[in-house]
Amino acid sequence: MTILPRSVIQLVYLAALIVTPAMAALDKNSEHATTTLGIYKTIVEMDSSKNSGGATEVANYLAAEFSRAGFPEQDVEVIPVAQTSALIVKYRGKANSPHPPILFLGHMDVVEALAKDWERPPFTLTQDKGYFFGRGTLDNKFGIAQISGTFISLKKAGYVPDRDLIIAFSGDEESGMQSTRYLARRPDLLKAAYAINTDAGGGVLTDDASAVVYRVQAAEKTYVTFEMEVKNPGGHSSRPRLDNAIYDLADALKAVQALRFPVMHTPMTLNYLQQTGQLTGGKTGKALMTFANNPQDKAAADTLFSMPEYVGTTRTTCVATMLGGGHAENALPQSAKATVNCRVFPGSEVQEVKATLQKAIANDNVSITTLTDYIESPVSELRDDVFKAITQAVEKRYPNVPVMPYMESGGTDGMHFRNAGIPTWGVSSIFLNPKDMYAHGLNERVPVDGFYDSMTHWTTIIKSLAGQ
Repeated sequence: MTILPRSVIQLVYLAALIVTPAMAALDKNSEHATTTLGIYKTIVEMDSSKNSGGATEVANYLAAEFSRAGFPEQDVEVIPVAQTSALIVKYRGKANSPHPPILFLGHMDVVEALAKDWERPPFTLTQDKGYFFGRGTLDNKFGIAQISGTFISLKKAGYVPDRDLIIAFSGDEESGMQSTRYLARRPDLLKAAYAINTDAGGGVLTDDASAVVYRVQAAEKTYVTFEMEVKNPGGHSSRPRLDNAIYDLADALKAVQALRFPVMHTPMTLNYLQQTGQLTGGKTGKALMTFANNPQDKAAADTLFSMPEYVGTTRTTCVATMLGGGHAENALPQSAKATVNCRVFPGSEVQEVKATLQKAIANDNVSITTLTDYIESPVSELRDDVFKAITQAVEKRYPNVPVMPYMESGGTDGMHFRNAGIPTWGVSSIFLNPKDMYAHGLNERVPVDGFYDSMTHWTTIIKSLAGQ
């Protein structure tokens, strides 16, 4: 894995805090820009949340756009999988190329959005106060639109790569990942040298829009969901029992809230926290560097535990995400259920996590069931050619910004490809202030300038890896 030396980080620290884009954003009236924005607007306005069927609509729309741009019919496939669809697009390289293909990943589905809670319609692309708003504007229709627009632009320009470039878009990354599993088993895709995932990584901006660091996702935690359930004979609400399904479940949830899994680390996470700490400064930076130097430092570990952006990098986490119970307002509850989602640190076993939850709850009346299949995936060591290509793309926009690998606290399609033996790196084209990280949340948004500034990113990477 390529890690920037500490001395280099120290030298660029002051410069990194005042870096501004080196290149003007792509001309908003260029064909590339208008094509990409058109794709973006269209797919954001397709509700592709779970069970909507919208991911198939997105796949069919994109397939038509690729065909219109000149991609042969046999190289554009919409594949029905379970209740959704996957999309494969092959950009053919030079004939008889000795180089294996490169995969480009992304997902067409989005998390559900409750329209009544949003300030703007979630499935209408709106522009206001320097932002594009809408569900999926960041996760992951931003990546889908950017890489699709780049493929189309390069195709129309007559670019011929020195190897095949293959888009593999899934349709249910946010739920069952059945389409992802299908793609990660396709024999033709398994021939790829590696995969680049548009759904992770990216740059970090300060409040004054200065770039601090660019992160490349090289590993991710194991995603697993449990259901906790309590059953009870119930009865009439006028005759309360000493045991109550809802109260028992509430006690169990408070035990989960109080649970702290042991601190864990890898050389990659310690390097990431060390370098991030030096670039961040202040109380947070001190805690990051202290933890990196001594993960057993309790004060530093406790500080990072309280910070959502870093807790997942230091340990396994479990959190309640859904809740339900009872059947009538005048009846004692006969059952109560809660969904608990866990992100398991590499090296920990899912069954160990389940046993830890059961021990913390300490109530035999609370059953714990594993709801999801889970994939434990290895770290992808960063290749020199890929690191060089990413660095070139970043430096064209923000010179001297450190590029470093990290472990993702969330889960992506990449876990299945890594598990299948294909090294995979998350390489988003967006630079974003953490305050604008609204993925999965209300009023998801992306800076308009960041949208246009991203368009040179994929062209630079592709031409670096697949020939000028």
